[in-house]
Amino acid sequence: MRNKIIQGAIIGLVSAAVALSLQFMGLLGWLENPLWDWRVQAMAELRQSNSAIKTIFLDQSSLDWGEKEMMWSWPWPRIVYEPIISFCQRGGAKAIVFDVLFTEPSERIEEDTALGNAIAGATGFVSAVFLGREQGDSLKWPAEIDVTKYDVTGLNDYLSHCNNQMLIMPRAAFPIPDVARNSDILGNVSSGSDADAKIRRVGVFRVFDGHFIPSLGLAAYLAGNPDVKLKLDDKLLHVGNSSIPLDRNGDAILRYRKSSKTTNRTVSAAAVIQSELLLREGGKPQCDPEFFRNAYVFLGFTAPGLVDLKATPVSRYLPGVEIQATVLDNLLSNDFIRDVDSGWMVLFALLFGLASGLTGRACANARQMVAALLVTVIAPILIGFGTYHMGYCLQVGVLDTIGVFSLVSAVIVNYAIEGKKKRFIKNAFKQYLSPDVIEKLLQNPGNLKLGGELRELSIYFSDVQGFTSISESLTPDNLTTLLNDYLTAMTDIIMDEGGTVDKYEGDAIIAFWNAPLDVPDHAKRAVRAALRCGKKLAELRPGFKERAGRDLFMRIGLNTGQVVVGNMGSNQRFDYTFLGDAGNLAARLEGINKQFGTYIMISENTLKQIGDEFAVRELSRVRVVGRKEPVRVFEPMFKEDYSARRNILDVFSSALKQYYDGKFDTALELFSSIAEHDPASSAYAKRCKHLKEHPPQDWSGIWEMTEK
Repeated sequence: MRNKIIQGAIIGLVSAAVALSLQFMGLLGWLENPLWDWRVQAMAELRQSNSAIKTIFLDQSSLDWGEKEMMWSWPWPRIVYEPIISFCQRGGAKAIVFDVLFTEPSERIEEDTALGNAIAGATGFVSAVFLGREQGDSLKWPAEIDVTKYDVTGLNDYLSHCNNQMLIMPRAAFPIPDVARNSDILGNVSSGSDADAKIRRVGVFRVFDGHFIPSLGLAAYLAGNPDVKLKLDDKLLHVGNSSIPLDRNGDAILRYRKSSKTTNRTVSAAAVIQSELLLREGGKPQCDPEFFRNAYVFLGFTAPGLVDLKATPVSRYLPGVEIQATVLDNLLSNDFIRDVDSGWMVLFALLFGLASGLTGRACANARQMVAALLVTVIAPILIGFGTYHMGYCLQVGVLDTIGVFSLVSAVIVNYAIEGKKKRFIKNAFKQYLSPDVIEKLLQNPGNLKLGGELRELSIYFSDVQGFTSISESLTPDNLTTLLNDYLTAMTDIIMDEGGTVDKYEGDAIIAFWNAPLDVPDHAKRAVRAALRCGKKLAELRPGFKERAGRDLFMRIGLNTGQVVVGNMGSNQRFDYTFLGDAGNLAARLEGINKQFGTYIMISENTLKQIGDEFAVRELSRVRVVGRKEPVRVFEPMFKEDYSARRNILDVFSSALKQYYDGKFDTALELFSSIAEHDPASSAYAKRCKHLKEHPPQDWSGIWEMTEK
């Protein structure tokens, strides 16, 4: 167990180190990103976006209306945006945010002027600027555009210790001066994506030419709350009473909501334009200006041909304006997703690696390993959902990788180490255990205690009667073949009853039950095996007689008791065997059969454990060579055999009682009446005659055995 713990810990820690290295090198995105998207999709439906955010979509229906009713081809004349701005102002919008890049002058200068004037008359207007590394004509802030200066506390310190290469943008594409000069704030609309082109994180600010430029979503909040204070510390951008957690690249993880298209917070650009024009003519508008009261209003493109559809975890075609609206939504709700701190992530990874490695080494079979694999893969995913709900981004992919690495490594180690152990067990026990028992040992090696242990066994000794004479009458080849056939038949029965064959000594078989595996009914199995062996030999006896020239009979002794059992021998060679007086008694009982003409004899200890499973008759009270205490011995038989001999056995029982009472005359008469049909009675008849002729002085009923 100690070795397993050490090996499991090493496997888990190494797996954690490998997975963390792959994560650091960015090689687990193929796994991490889909697992993250799954969480985002499942949780996005649980929360509605903030009701203060409204969206005007320049959708395909608006384009169709403009072309059919107003004869506007794309791009629309910029004067068209003036009614939209006026309608938002009429409704009392808190901020008006255009996710539109007006980077090129119009063919008609007066249109740009009119748009600029409309913007100048609006409150909290945000125009789009594009910041990039390779795109954008401006390398410096244009002199004709005023800078919206923000006092961002801690900006320089933050830039000094973060990955400022991602924050400082060398190029920019500014809106035309009429738009830029009259806007309250410029908001960055550029957004990076992951390797799979999906946008999961957004840069909430970037720096160009030394100036802090918020993202369009953050700019919307600043336009609506011009007095808010900004502060940067280690990993947070504080915006008033709210905060935005930042990663090392200055990006924030978005908590996506339901698409605006599925809510009642959107309206088409065509409807807004028509409503404003109708109001100017004294008509009834399609939509109420109050819809925009105190709202942050975003204008963006959704028509497929306008190329502003982005891939995100919640949709492959999400309008870019909705991504910026999500930034504002997360800020208003103060529920951006936070990265789990790298130190905590490493700790989680190491702990999960330890748990996975130890679990893998503890698995004993394929079923347990599959169950462990399912748990180690599913558990991080469930934990990931829980941490997402709490507002954290847990790297589930790295944990799943650790779990798979740990379990695969554990399988290899288990195969190398446990496989070697199993091969050792199989080779060590295949000669004297049934395949079923060996399989149980392989499944639960802990049931096998190498070395000695004290156990209660039912021990079996058998020997062929007169085998020496038989062996002298056969050639070596014939003798070997006969002996092998006999031993095979008997061994098959012993193993079928769950017994362990200890050894063969010539024609003798030594076996036992209840080791190395627990066999609760070991005494019953041992007695049943003995009786079955006797029946089997009776079936084989005619064939053996033809080969050996005489009948084969065997004697069996059985005893149950405590012995030391285990692998015993030298370092070079050992056997799984037992030591103890209980085994010696079983051997003595096998020999005592000769005195009574019986073939199976069991001790009183064995009798106590077989209950009424078999019929028995008491044979004697004997004192064997080497033991002071007498032993009651019995002859077991199947109940149907007992019934067939019931008359004889009842007489024997009566005679034995007379014998114990010292009434030798009566006992002799009874024993003699059945002696012709019962060898044990014949032996007792001779014994009674001897006792009559030589009366004992102190009679105890015990038959002293003078030979083994």
